[in-house]
Amino acid sequence: MHEKRVGRAYRSELLTAIVVYVVLLLASIRYGRPLDGGVLRTVVLLSPMIGFCLMIRAIARHVARIDEYQRMRLLESLALAFGITGAVTFSYGFLETAGFPKLSMFSVWMVMGVSWGVASTILSLRARRAVES
Repeated sequence: MHEKRVGRAYRSELLTAIVVYVVLLLASIRYGRPLDGGVLRTVVLLSPMIGFCLMIRAIARHVARIDEYQRMRLLESLALAFGITGAVTFSYGFLETAGFPKLSMFSVWMVMGVSWGVASTILSLRARRAVES
């Protein structure tokens, strides 16, 4: 029962943070880009980071609520995702010196997200197999 309650609280907090992020992102694109350069434009264009910080808060609160086994699994998947992301981004950095196009820093976050998903899936399948055998 505790796991379900913790999961619901996490999803609720994370979804709220994502909604704040999306609303601020759309507003910053619509109203921030046309502004003349300066402090106001910078603040408006950075405003989606409020939602991003709320996401970090939701994740930190979730980690504080889960049990030790779940924390270990989360740490293991994040460690693998970190390593995969490092390998992919460093490899592409070398490819950029070979003439490949420069990529935005936004792509690192996408690689991290995909790596985390892949690592989590593989670790879950491995844990399921261990329980079944």
